Amino acid sequence: MSIRITAKARRGMVALTAVAGLALGMAGCGGGDDDKPKPSSSTSKDSGSKPSAQEGQAETPLAELRGTDGLLLQITSAERDAGGFITVNGTVKNDGAESVVIPPQTSGDETEVIKHGPSLGGATLVDAKGKKRYYVLRDTDGRPLTTTGLGNLEAGQTLPVFMQFPAPPASTVEIDLQVPTFSSGTIKISG
Repeated sequence: MSIRITAKARRGMVALTAVAGLALGMAGCGGGDDDKPKPSSSTSKDSGSKPSAQEGQAETPLAELRGTDGLLLQITSAERDAGGFITVNGTVKNDGAESVVIPPQTSGDETEVIKHGPSLGGATLVDAKGKKRYYVLRDTDGRPLTTTGLGNLEAGQTLPVFMQFPAPPASTVEIDLQVPTFSSGTIKISG
């Protein structure tokens, strides 16, 4: 009986540590939602909580990936941190004239990721020179370390998004971002 209680407590501590690390990572990474969402009153709250993205990257995105039905993924930052991760920030915008559902394929096809709901869990970074592919990180419960709960976007609506990956070697400064149903794009890594 005490082994079972100890195992539950250990799992709880691991989950708590993962959530705390994710929260710190998101707070430290800032948001990339300052270029388009400013006119919208509902998204101005989000941009206020992520002040570090206001360093001029908002004007010119690192990459624009076109998706289906008028969806546009604009990447505003790709920052390497000391912990060995890369956090990619951006916005998904509905450039179309009608409401659009973000395709479920963006979650990828891994059962462990799909069971946690719609996300950008299918995204990958491809290092062509190093011949490696990096997948979105997952926590101990299999949840992708990326924006989750994706659904409908009304015409003109934007949604701030992030994705966290393991970092390639420090010598890699350009990498290709691939998200299912979107075109791929090359982004420069900072940090």
